Amino acid sequence: MSELMVAPTFLPAEPLRKRAPAFDEHGKALSDFMVLIPGLVKKPQHLIQATVEHIQIVFADFKHVVVFAELNLKLSLLWVSVKPVPGVRFQISEALRAVIPEARLVSHI
Repeated sequence: MSELMVAPTFLPAEPLRKRAPAFDEHGKALSDFMVLIPGLVKKPQHLIQATVEHIQIVFADFKHVVVFAELNLKLSLLWVSVKPVPGVRFQISEALRAVIPEARLVSHI
């Protein structure tokens, strides 16, 4: 996976469905989920940066399955696309909660 993308709050972007991949390199459908980090946008910049670093550390542990991730600061919402591995969404969300206690799994597809 490449670096975590942090969506700017001031520029319009293509819809996420056009940016996030739907299939892995072998043509298998990816699984997506969202994690809400309440109040992130209101935190000081150094705390936002620390949160981004925590997310990157967690994703490094799951680099074999995380294909795409984007943090929308305006919405305080992290979108993650992963390879189809049973239970990995919950493993990643729990690992995120271990370093970002306020993080909450919102939904999974």
